[in-house]
Amino acid sequence: MNTSATELSFDSSMMWVTLADGRKLGVPLAYFPRLLAAAPEQRQHYEFSGGGTGIHWDELDEDISVNGLLMGVGDRTRCNRIAA
Repeated sequence: MNTSATELSFDSSMMWVTLADGRKLGVPLAYFPRLLAAAPEQRQHYEFSGGGTGIHWDELDEDISVNGLLMGVGDRTRCNRIAA
C-alpha cells in the first residue's frame, strides 16, 4: 500500500490529500491553525517532501507527515510549547 501524497487541494474548511494508492483524505483545517489562518494563495505554495511522505509550506513554516494524517495526528506545536 503506497501512502505517498500525489495531490493536494483545499476548500473553505478542509484539506484534501490524494494518496498514490487512490485514497483521498479529508482533514479539517482546524487541525492545523497555521493553514487555517493562511490566505488561500499561501496554502497553494506547498511542496511534497520525502517522495510524498510529507507536505511542506516554507512561507508558513508548516510541515505535515502523511503518516501522521493517517493516524489522525493534528498540529503538535501547541503541545511542544506546553512541554517546553
